[in-house]
Amino acid sequence: MQDVSTKKLVLAAVLTAIAVVGSFLSFPVLGSKCAPVQHMVNVFCAVLLGRWYGVGAAFTASLLRNILGLGSILAFPGSMCGALLSGIVYSHTKNIYATVLAEALGTGIIGGLLAYPFAILFLGQTAGDVAFYAYVVPFLISTVCGSILAGLIVKRYLVSSK
Repeated sequence: MQDVSTKKLVLAAVLTAIAVVGSFLSFPVLGSKCAPVQHMVNVFCAVLLGRWYGVGAAFTASLLRNILGLGSILAFPGSMCGALLSGIVYSHTKNIYATVLAEALGTGIIGGLLAYPFAILFLGQTAGDVAFYAYVVPFLISTVCGSILAGLIVKRYLVSSK
């Protein structure tokens, strides 16, 4: 049992590192830094590790991205909501398409809406001057790119090998 936990922890660390390094492929949209690799990692974690490792990897990647200046505070609600929802959906359905959709819904809609209070608290009043749903569009753009790519990779290489 300990060997399985160690392997999962190491894989979570590697996926976290990929998410952080993948932040160099980010692009700004309406005050947020869109990082599609993070959403790809969320889907990989959902399939390979489960929801809690996924949330832990998303939190750690968001923290490291902020410390290194590669992301904003808005990375926390987006990535963690997507990781949790995609992990829950995959554990119940084992369906890659539903998992990809859950990542997009969790990050794009739920994370995008939760980003608004984060923006007011941590980025100041000017960030709060935008409509509460303003972060949904950039989060959706980011997550759709990364989630679809992850879905294709998982379907091609991970599911077909079982």
